[in-house]
Amino acid sequence: MSSQSIKILGKIKSESGIENIHVINKTSQVFTITNEIGEFVINVALNDSLVFSSIQHKLKKIVISKEHISNKTILVKLDEQINELDEVIVGKVLTGNLLKDIANVEGDPPINFFDVGIPGYTGRIATQSERRLSEAGEFKPEMLLGLLGGGVPLNPILNGISGRTKMLKNRVNIETKEALMNTVKARLSKDFFASNPLNEDLRIDFFYFCADDENFVKYCKKKTDFEILIFLRHKYKQYMKNLEVEKD
Repeated sequence: MSSQSIKILGKIKSESGIENIHVINKTSQVFTITNEIGEFVINVALNDSLVFSSIQHKLKKIVISKEHISNKTILVKLDEQINELDEVIVGKVLTGNLLKDIANVEGDPPINFFDVGIPGYTGRIATQSERRLSEAGEFKPEMLLGLLGGGVPLNPILNGISGRTKMLKNRVNIETKEALMNTVKARLSKDFFASNPLNEDLRIDFFYFCADDENFVKYCKKKTDFEILIFLRHKYKQYMKNLEVEKD
């Protein structure tokens, strides 16, 4: 009897481009391609053969092990395919990597709106709570000593003493966590619950459980899907244990 098939998350490591690499399960005859950060999801079973191929890399074959099945992840290092040519090449060599090729092009860079005297802000727009926290100011105890000189603004002192600044900081932290949680849920819940089953009515509770972790922002903000899913699987094991304890 054949082994049960599960979804696993993969990540490609390479010095060359990692997008659009072909990932083929030769055993079950299914395939997929990697996204722009080298990640992919594919169905596998124990002892299946995965083949990785692209014009920029040497062909690589990996047999799915018990460890891959247990972790539901796989990390693959691909070697660059070097094609030596006999011809003499004059001028800059194009590698096929757009960012590298642009960096090697000689000439003046294009202008932007700062060059022509047009001011502009390119950062993230602050939320209402972040703006209120900025307006409240940062209270420091030494400000009290400066009151006698009359050169210290009152807002930071009053807000610090009343606790308003602390309250606003907590609100910003809560909003940051909730926004990140919603982003992770929208982006990864389908793939995650496909291989980590959980009742529909418990799924939002699970994501709040993850967001309550003091390391949630550290492990999920500006991280790859591969890294976030590893964190979610760690929390999933804790969550399921908690459910078992509640049942008992």
